[in-house]
Amino acid sequence: MNALDTMRALAAKGESRSCNAGDVIFAAGDSGTSMFGVLEGSVRLNWHTDAGKEGYELIEVGHVFGAGALVMSDHRRLGTAIAVTPCRLLEMNREKFLFAVQEAPMFAIELLASVDERLRDLKLKGQA
Repeated sequence: MNALDTMRALAAKGESRSCNAGDVIFAAGDSGTSMFGVLEGSVRLNWHTDAGKEGYELIEVGHVFGAGALVMSDHRRLGTAIAVTPCRLLEMNREKFLFAVQEAPMFAIELLASVDERLRDLKLKGQA
């Protein structure tokens, strides 16, 4: 089981949303209050560093993004997430996240594993 499977198991019907290619899911600097899991399609996460470097990550089906919003108060998005293709996303707010961690403690481990995998991929590509 992965983080998205757990999100899906806990989701209510209204927690998925559809996006068209080119839709901005969130922008750098926005206040973050939820994370997302990609059920269909793909999302490009773009960012700029303080040193002026640019980077991006392609988030594919089965992966989650935006988790920092759930673990940091007054979180501001570091990057801009844009739908590359038509997508269906599962959204999880902090309240649902805390419930998930309490009811299924392995969810926290699954989420950490997902984030770690993405960071390793970025480092291998030289973008982190």
